[in-house]
Order: sequence, then C-alpha cells, then structure tokens
Amino acid sequence: MPGGPGVTIMVLSWIITLYTLWQMVEMHELVPGKRFDRYHELGQHAFGEKCGLWIVVPLQLSCEVGLGIIYMVTGGKSLKKIYNTVHPDGRDIRTTYFIMMFGFVQFGLSHLPSFNSITAVSFFAALMSLGYSTIAWGASLHKGVQPTVSYAPRHTSTRDITFDFFGGLGDVAFAFAGHNVVLEIQATIPSTPEKPSKKPMWKGVVVAYIIVALCYFPVAFCGYLVFGNLVEDNVLLSLEKPTSLIAAANAFVVVHVIGSYQVFSMPVFDMIESFLVKQMKFKPSWILRFITRNIYVAFTMFVGITFPFFGGLLGFFGGFCFAPTSYYIPCIIWLKLYKPKRFSLSWFANWSCIVVGLILTLLGPIGGMVSLVKSARTFQFFS
Repeated sequence: MPGGPGVTIMVLSWIITLYTLWQMVEMHELVPGKRFDRYHELGQHAFGEKCGLWIVVPLQLSCEVGLGIIYMVTGGKSLKKIYNTVHPDGRDIRTTYFIMMFGFVQFGLSHLPSFNSITAVSFFAALMSLGYSTIAWGASLHKGVQPTVSYAPRHTSTRDITFDFFGGLGDVAFAFAGHNVVLEIQATIPSTPEKPSKKPMWKGVVVAYIIVALCYFPVAFCGYLVFGNLVEDNVLLSLEKPTSLIAAANAFVVVHVIGSYQVFSMPVFDMIESFLVKQMKFKPSWILRFITRNIYVAFTMFVGITFPFFGGLLGFFGGFCFAPTSYYIPCIIWLKLYKPKRFSLSWFANWSCIVVGLILTLLGPIGGMVSLVKSARTFQFFS
C-alpha cells in the first residue's frame, strides 16, 4: 500500500480506533453502579442477552485466537532470525522448531492466574516494542535507500495489485487491536463515583496510542523508503547489519510477543473455563485449568507451525474480526445506547467509522486469503 494512500489510511485508522477506544472506556461504567468488565457484557446490554453474546463473542474469540497464532509465528521467525544472524554459517534449522521453542515458553506463562499476574510481563513487552521499532527504522535509515529500490506495485496485473491493496487494508485493521481486551484491563482499575476508572484508563490509552504511533509509523515509512516494494512484512527480516543490533531487535520482538500473547490469551482462558464450569458443569480445579490452557497453547502453536504466513494471516484476521470489534461495533453500541441527534457531529462520526469498518471487513479477508493461497502453493508444510 505505497505512497499517499497508504499514509492516509494508516493515519485515518489510528484516529478512528483511538476514537472508538475512547467510546469503550466511557461505556465501561455507563450504568451507575455497574461495570461492564467484558466486551460481551457491553454487547449484551446493547443488543440483548443472547443476541449480544452471539454478536461479540465469536468475533472477539476470533481476534484473540488469531493474535495467538500470529504471535506464535512472529516469535518463532524472530528466534530463527536471531539464530541466522548470530550464526550465518550454522546449520539450517526449520522454522517449526523455533515456533515450538516460543510455544514452550507460553506453556509455562499461561498458568498465571490473571491480568494482574502478567503486569510486569506486559510492561516489558511494551518497552520492547518501542525498542525494536526504534532499531528497525533507525537501522533502515542508516542502511540508506537501496540502489535498486522501486516504489512501483509488486505486481503488474490489475488483479494482483487489487488483491495486494485489499490485504494491506486488512493489515492496517490488524494494527490496532486493543479493543478486544480494553474492558478486561479497565476492570482491574479501582473505581469510585468520585474517581471513576475511565479517567486513569483514558490516560493510559492515550499514552499507549502515542507509543503505537512511535512504533508503527516510522517503521512503515522508513522501511518502505529504504526497501520499496521489496520490504518484508516484518522490516527486521529485511535488515542484515549491524549484526548485533539486528539480533537485539529481534530479541526485543520475542519478548514483546511473549507478553502480548498472554495479554490476549487471558480473556480466552476466562471464556473457556467459564463455559466449562457454568455450562458443562465441570468442577473448577487446577487440573481443569492445566488441561484447557495447555490445549489452547498447543492449538495456536500447531496452526502457527502449519500456516506460518505472517502477511496473509495479518490481512485475513485484520479484516475478518479486528475491523468489526475495533472500527464499528463500538460505534453501533454507542448509537444504540446514547442515541445522538441525527446529523449531529457524533452521529456523523460514528456512521463514518461504521462505513470504513465495513469496507475493511469486506475487502481485508479477501486480500489475506489470496495471499495465504499464494504462499501455500510454494510452501513445504512443517519446514
């Protein structure tokens, strides 16, 4: 997604998702004396008990499971990049084994009991994201614009260019994923009528979004400037020198996705265990927790090993489930609960976000699926 259109879409998406995050933070305590600690609880309040559950939960689960798979692939590929950078003449080791190494770490961390238990992990993950992003764009600028750089589309046919653009839309939708856990995180903040949780939560969101902008925008712009249409989905994979710095940046990526995997897996663990205990009448115990969490981690690891196509996965999941949960479901809930006056600024803003989100939902998965199919044609599975 080169040039002006790409920049415009990225900035617009950043603004839209920051706006919809503000809406969710505001709606956390919409009803006096009650807190909507889960995304589906807010959906049920807006759409009804059954309808709200069926609208939100499948999409939220798809987002969080999709992230788990993508983080498995990212962690494994970054570990392999570290190995190849430090040992350029070493024995070639399959990506599968590196994804398994990353997965084994998650088997251990996944038994932490709650969000509060992973505070330190998620804090270091945020620091690492800023660190590796700075290295990525700094090293790209240091490398300089390549002599063979081309900013033309990667393909010549209109069909392929169109599908690439669709996939790029899905990638952008994926970039802003905090909506799926924002209410769960806000639930950990104490709240009183005098000091509602939305005030510190909104400050945290603004800081997080500034960090996101500092991470994503320079990397995207500098990576494209230096490598043009040959840039990898992960810019660090395009860089080779300085060796020590590139190895360190990939190590930062690994730490970042270790923490991020846990942040987005905790709500999944909660949903699975709640379903088994409340609906299936299983007795709550450490054995139940041990088995369900290990099965989930093993599932995301297996799918990541089977389909380690980072770019295609981003586009598909970005459009299929992240666009609805981040771009327009919060707006629909806001319109339904607050009922802003027709043609007012709030009414226009929300409907504009809904239209953009629907476009991403329709086009993103198409581009992602085409990319997955192309990658699978020439890929040797479990290699």
